[in-house]
Amino acid sequence: MAYVYYLMGPSGSGKDSILSGLRARLAQAGAQRVLIAHRYITRHWQSGGENHVELSEREFEQRVRSGLFKLHWQANGCRYGVGVEVEGWLAAGHSVLINGSRAHLAAARECFGTRLVGILVCVDRELMRQRLLQRGREDAAEIEQRLQRNRQFADHLAGQCLLLTNDGELNDAVLRLEQLIERHERIGVDV
Repeated sequence: MAYVYYLMGPSGSGKDSILSGLRARLAQAGAQRVLIAHRYITRHWQSGGENHVELSEREFEQRVRSGLFKLHWQANGCRYGVGVEVEGWLAAGHSVLINGSRAHLAAARECFGTRLVGILVCVDRELMRQRLLQRGREDAAEIEQRLQRNRQFADHLAGQCLLLTNDGELNDAVLRLEQLIERHERIGVDV
């Protein structure tokens, strides 16, 4: 069975860097059973570290009305979509890795059913605080709000997802993600 791996994590967890690292590892491996879906986002294509397709609000809404998204949501002042092309990839026997949203996990489960495997990127609270401070996008109060929100999501999602710790070297987290996926592909354990 082909699965949908739904990778989630808070700002500062390194999720985009992990995805970039995994994309590079998979490209080196040649034939890929797991494909990484790009997202369609209403933000500039050079913002952040994510490989995404930039859409204007108007383009995004046109695609929603045309049924071209398998899944879409709004967060952090942007709209995010995953295209219907993932249905073709799944039908061809490829598993798909999606950069997801913790707040929209239930919608993703409804969309993909038992094929969906949630993976939550976890980071030590103090390390995440340091990463957010270094990033410089939020003030101290906003960072504390993010940390509290992360704690609530982590508590809520405990037991519903596979966990991927990213407290150390990026390459270690990339390797662990690859191993989580490979193990799940072999034995097909549902979460």
